[in-house]
Amino acid sequence: MTGEVYKRPQAELYKRSVLPKAGSFMAALVVWLAVYSGTASMLGTDLEQTVSGSNSDPVSPAPVITSLRSGSGSTEIQWNTGNGSPGFVFVTENGGSPVLFAKGSRGSHVAPWIGKHRYVFELYQDDQRRTLLVKVIVSGSDGRPSSQRTVSWQALARWVLIVALAAILYFAVYLSSTGPVRTSFPLEPTTSPRPLHVGRNLFLGIAAFMCVDGVIFHSGLYVSILAPNSYAGRIAEITQAEKARGPSGLKEVLVLGDSRIAEGFSMSLANELGSTAGLKFVSLAEPAASANTWYYMVRDVDPTTRRYWGIVIPYGIGYEPNSADPLRISMTAPLLRYSDSFHFASGFQRWSGRFRAFIACILRGSAYQDDVVDLLGHPIARIRSIQQESTRMHSREVYKGRDYDLVGTSYDTTTGRVTFAEKLTEAQRLAFRKSLLQPSQSDTEYSLRLQREWIPRIMNRYSNSPTAIVLTPVPRGPFVELPGFTKGYDSVLPSSVIQSTNFSLPGRTFDFLEKPEYYFDAFHLNAKGRQKFTETLVSELIGRLRSADSRAQPNCGFRLAATWNQ
Repeated sequence: MTGEVYKRPQAELYKRSVLPKAGSFMAALVVWLAVYSGTASMLGTDLEQTVSGSNSDPVSPAPVITSLRSGSGSTEIQWNTGNGSPGFVFVTENGGSPVLFAKGSRGSHVAPWIGKHRYVFELYQDDQRRTLLVKVIVSGSDGRPSSQRTVSWQALARWVLIVALAAILYFAVYLSSTGPVRTSFPLEPTTSPRPLHVGRNLFLGIAAFMCVDGVIFHSGLYVSILAPNSYAGRIAEITQAEKARGPSGLKEVLVLGDSRIAEGFSMSLANELGSTAGLKFVSLAEPAASANTWYYMVRDVDPTTRRYWGIVIPYGIGYEPNSADPLRISMTAPLLRYSDSFHFASGFQRWSGRFRAFIACILRGSAYQDDVVDLLGHPIARIRSIQQESTRMHSREVYKGRDYDLVGTSYDTTTGRVTFAEKLTEAQRLAFRKSLLQPSQSDTEYSLRLQREWIPRIMNRYSNSPTAIVLTPVPRGPFVELPGFTKGYDSVLPSSVIQSTNFSLPGRTFDFLEKPEYYFDAFHLNAKGRQKFTETLVSELIGRLRSADSRAQPNCGFRLAATWNQ
């Protein structure tokens, strides 16, 4: 009977040889699902990345609906279809029947009856609720303090998740080992003549894990189904549309920027004004995009560095909170490659941000946790939203800006008190107060550091290209006496860098716009300011273009070390 221990039928030998590979793959798949689904659902997300689920007021030409809490049990709902088309806001309480809440292309309305339930406000293009534009979820509160209890539950959930992942990994390695699976515990210690190959199987599991992530997230497969209203989805959508756009035969000018340029620059007006000089403007300005994101956007849409006649890069006083690191990583993720691991991670201030950025380059799915959960929860709504790409791109092109101003609003530098004009609604006042929150010194310095490091990297990329780099200052705001806004533009970029390009605009070009009549909050230009900013920018570019043509200068680029820093 001793020989029977080593005798196996041929089929079982085949099964034993295949078991490690199948087990390793299953181990990778189980751990992958646990990381990308379980983490977000158990711990909660670090940062809500979709407009539909956020209480922030994203500045974007796309349709938007937001909620502003003005007190216990009272919420202000703001909406804007983005293109002046009719809009219908429906509210659903705890999954009940939708009820018409308000209508109009844009507006605001107070909901004083918000209780402890869950309310979904949805903005539709028609009263039959056939075309959903965007939605926002509002959850009421019973008014009792629960922050400490929430933190304790989150800490407990974190440890439960760690233990669960460790258990999953253990059983994955066990199941991927060679030999038959034991169904009972031996009474006496036994030895096996066959090695378990734990290290090999663990390596195969990790390799399979990375392969699954690469096939799904690095190949562009998942990028095509990103939520269009998320930050990552918008970046992916506008860059892919620009890559697919054919040449116009004109001198194309690419405009980069964040929400200040998205609100302040009109692409349609610029093309109308620049047509006489043979210029065509393309805007990739996107809310929350910072200088490091601009670098990867340019690399993605212009791999040869010869597609555009010029690239407009804004600079100015701003702030970048460290708490927004997950957002910046997520929105840049569609543009990243494996080789960007160290390059991209170096742009973050905290080690936690660098680690997240590094992992996002290797395991792209880690940056899409929230999006994956949203897709699994609302697959039909995601498909419908993706199908509306042409509508969103058209709304982006025809957007004309906000049509109200801050005339009559004043700020007292001594007391820090704001006196609002009577014409402003409560929602507009709340939005202004949100924009008026002063960043910390570290957040301001971080913004300066990003611009000082990444703008020269963009410039260096075009050092041997005929593409002209145009550095333009951004108007600071309607109240330049606010703390931090009194800094000069030379504190952002040294004059030596600004003067290195023949097409850069002087630092005080847009000082005339720093008035309440041209703004709708503390940072963003309104429709009137948008028109003035665009007219001035295009006029300055045309003047410099004609001057350069008269001097017959073939190249306005320059060479600059990518690692330059101050």
